[in-house]
Amino acid sequence: MNFDAIRHLVQEDMVAVDQVIRQQLHSHVVLVRQVAEYIIHSGGKRLRPILTLLVARALNYRGSHHHTLAAVVEFIHTATLLHDDVVDKSEMRRGKKTANERFGNAASVLVGDFVYSRSFQMMVSVNNMQVMQVLADATNVIAEGEVLQLLHCHDPDVDENRYLQVIRYKTAKLFEAAARLGAILAEAPDSVQERMAAFGAALGTAFQIIDDVLDYSGEQDQIGKNLGDDLAEGKATLPLIYVMRTGNPQDSALIRQVITQGGAENLAMVVEIIQRSGALDYARNIAQQAVDESCVHLAAALPASEERTALENLARLAVHRNH
Repeated sequence: MNFDAIRHLVQEDMVAVDQVIRQQLHSHVVLVRQVAEYIIHSGGKRLRPILTLLVARALNYRGSHHHTLAAVVEFIHTATLLHDDVVDKSEMRRGKKTANERFGNAASVLVGDFVYSRSFQMMVSVNNMQVMQVLADATNVIAEGEVLQLLHCHDPDVDENRYLQVIRYKTAKLFEAAARLGAILAEAPDSVQERMAAFGAALGTAFQIIDDVLDYSGEQDQIGKNLGDDLAEGKATLPLIYVMRTGNPQDSALIRQVITQGGAENLAMVVEIIQRSGALDYARNIAQQAVDESCVHLAAALPASEERTALENLARLAVHRNH
């Protein structure tokens, strides 16, 4: 089952989610609409909303709040992208100019605030305190992850544990919340809710590790961003950490220097070192372990169904992808 087949399974729900998104992006301030619509409709995979929808369907949820919450999850993700790209000075995302490149930093930050606050208005409408708790906690942890990543920039002593902590906070937490929300809406037992949250967190971890692999192995026109962005920002991602830990002294010293100084001037040399070191295979193996863990949680929580199969395939596609 490829991604198109997975999306087709929830196509009617996604149409409803898109309708919610269009309605909730409305603002009397023209610039708010322009920036928000630009980023929302710029070709993202919508993985997190799909997670919410699939889990809700797998647990036989029959209401419509999953459409609202899937849109909320996408809005929170969108707000983090708007803020991230300003912090990282990114120029390209999903093959297009970033919102900050197109509209300026101030507009991106402020519209990001609008999208965040709109998401909280929407989640209140569901009238479920547990939903509020999960999403409030998630947004707070994501913010902590952003700051933690900032602190780690240009630090060559970041190890694998610290790297994975940033992923758990910054990326995996929203995947975790998205999956848990579907179980909450279906009024699943606490044990099932915990399993679905663990599934989402493991999937999100694998997804981010592969994103970091693609920064040194992907094709720019496929991954939709400038190759070497992480290197330019001085981010010690897993392929670099592996080389510093296992590489020869010369390679390790060069990687440490590049992380400390930032910039992409040495990108070709760094890519050559990474590709011959086995770092990419190592990182992919760590991602695969996370996917295997996620599937254990799925099997323990959900009965066999088309939706569970789709969730399993979604997890496996997180590793086996080129963008």
